Amino acid sequence: MAQAGANVVVADKDVGLGEIVVGEIEALGRTALLSKVDVRESEQVSEMVQGCMLKFGRVDILVNNAGGFFVAPVMEISEKGWDAVVRLNLKSTFLCSKAVAGIMMEKKKGVILNIASSSGEGPSPGSAHYGAAKAGVISLTQTLAVEWAPYVRVNAIAPGVIATPGTRFIWEDETRRARIESGVPLGRYGQPEDIAAAALYLVSDASDYVTGQVLDVNGGRRPTVESGPKERN
Repeated sequence: MAQAGANVVVADKDVGLGEIVVGEIEALGRTALLSKVDVRESEQVSEMVQGCMLKFGRVDILVNNAGGFFVAPVMEISEKGWDAVVRLNLKSTFLCSKAVAGIMMEKKKGVILNIASSSGEGPSPGSAHYGAAKAGVISLTQTLAVEWAPYVRVNAIAPGVIATPGTRFIWEDETRRARIESGVPLGRYGQPEDIAAAALYLVSDASDYVTGQVLDVNGGRRPTVESGPKERN
């Protein structure tokens, strides 16, 4: 997005990684603001948005990209484990979206993009908490698109198998990787850049007539019960 001309607020709990991203953005000639924030906490989210307003005086785009899960069958997921995954994936999306909606509504223009998952579109054995949370993100996306129209567009991306640090335990196993890629019509794992390109489309004026939609970016692969959570984003 910085390459496309945007100034960016980099929101992360990890200041070290955030500083690296800020440096990359500034190297492109854009302005960046690092905000150390836990997006599961409403007060910290409010402070993040306030910092953005002080720095830039506006919020045009929000990308809700916090997420994560652990692998376990339902009978082994504790109440605490369930709450932790739902809070990280779904509650954070609710809090951040609500925090910027008023600003966007007043301006009568804004875009929110939620990163969901293919796990939220079908059975998610071994990660029911994650699948349920991502299904919630999809439902929330569709509801907000209606409630906040016509001024705020809200869409989601549902990634398939993507080679990220969080899925390294899958794609670094050559046997498992080959098995998964054989089930992807495009024949390869997705890369973060594949999601970034889709995100750029959905937050730009090129998608000005698109809202309430979920864009699958999965190489054509459809999740199955047999695929299991270890092969899903």
